[in-house]
Amino acid sequence: MAGRLALLRHTVFGAHPARVVVTAFALAVVVGTTLLALPVAADDGRPTGLVPSLFTAVSAVCVTGLAVVDTGEHWSAFGEVVVLGLIQAGGFGIMTMASLLALLVHGRLRMRMALQAQTETKSLGLGDVRRVLLGVAGTTLVVELITAALLSLRFRFGYGMPVPEALRQGVFHAVSAFNNAGFSLFPDSLVRFQSDPWVTLPIAAAVILGGLGFPVLLEVIRHRRRALTTGRRNWSLHTRLTLGMTALLLLGGTALTCLLEWRNPGTLGPMSTADKLLGGFFHSAMTRTAGFNAVDVAAMEPSTLLATCAWMFVGGGSAGTAGGIKVTTFAVLAAAMVAEVRGEPNSGILGRRLAPHVLRQALTVALLGVALVMGATIALLTVVRLPFEVVLFEAVSAFGTVGLSAGATGELGTAGELIVIPLMFIGRLGPVTLVSALALRERTRRYQLPEERPVIG
Repeated sequence: MAGRLALLRHTVFGAHPARVVVTAFALAVVVGTTLLALPVAADDGRPTGLVPSLFTAVSAVCVTGLAVVDTGEHWSAFGEVVVLGLIQAGGFGIMTMASLLALLVHGRLRMRMALQAQTETKSLGLGDVRRVLLGVAGTTLVVELITAALLSLRFRFGYGMPVPEALRQGVFHAVSAFNNAGFSLFPDSLVRFQSDPWVTLPIAAAVILGGLGFPVLLEVIRHRRRALTTGRRNWSLHTRLTLGMTALLLLGGTALTCLLEWRNPGTLGPMSTADKLLGGFFHSAMTRTAGFNAVDVAAMEPSTLLATCAWMFVGGGSAGTAGGIKVTTFAVLAAAMVAEVRGEPNSGILGRRLAPHVLRQALTVALLGVALVMGATIALLTVVRLPFEVVLFEAVSAFGTVGLSAGATGELGTAGELIVIPLMFIGRLGPVTLVSALALRERTRRYQLPEERPVIG
């Protein structure tokens, strides 16, 4: 087993798996920036500046959705294809890389358990790699095709768009939605469709599915037949946590958005009750790192912006196209807090005890995320003259690879854009590479330091 695991590690990831992920995404950014800077990529036939091209490439590869130029107006057909390709490469890449890293970490832990118990367990082989690649590709293709078909039909027969234009809009928004990118070819994103469930709901569904992560989707599909025959769902803790937290955050975000924006004349105020509920749900789904908006985010109440920041920071599921610190990280931290309040020595959730190293990893990811957001917010406040809540919203949106903006993106300037660019890159790859690196470096200490308890609080 050790030989097969070593083969997988060296053939797929090399000596440092996290480094390979970062390098691959960096190369994609370089290629995308070069292509977008070409005159043929712009609609007016003139070269696009280096910083706007770099910003767009990073935002597309990291499936963020923040844009310093109008995607539908500035880029030519070639430029739109490049942006769409970068989105697809970024979403597919993060799903496969994160899934393979999870397999590698899981295999190492299984090997350690097998050696300790002196029993044989299943090992990781190249078949696992092939299965992950085919699974991610198949899932991506199916969801995007269904979403593109629904949107194209709606654009064609509901809004009278010519067939080529309806297909262009449907395919672009389907790929952008499943990959949680949030790029739109409409200048107002999806505000013009805020009352149309035939547009907003398929996009929301694609966003949610992409944000769940491939391991969760695969497990749900595999156990569907068993559930139909036996009535039992033997889902793993990860799947149950991801599905449960996703539902909780979606419902909570919908209720909070509707509550805070119900009478706001700039957002939900003028809508009917049904449209308000639809708008609240869509905004809640988009805060899972999608970036589309069906209402004017800049017109939202400061309390709504702050609540949205919290949802964006948490993000979606692991090994998916969503960003943030991930719902499982948030659930682990919440379980640890509950255990501490109750005075229990161990943290548990859904009938399972959490390993101490899982809590340490979750705490590391969350605190580093807070540090990055705070550092970026302070840096942005020194180069732009915008309200604090708007700048904070922009920083959280970039770190969580969300793409929602309260109006700051167009006001960043070159200095601000150069601050947001690495924040998007780190926000997209940071949690994945950090957790995998921590897990692969884990080792057992053969001695214990003397215990002492400093004063807390």
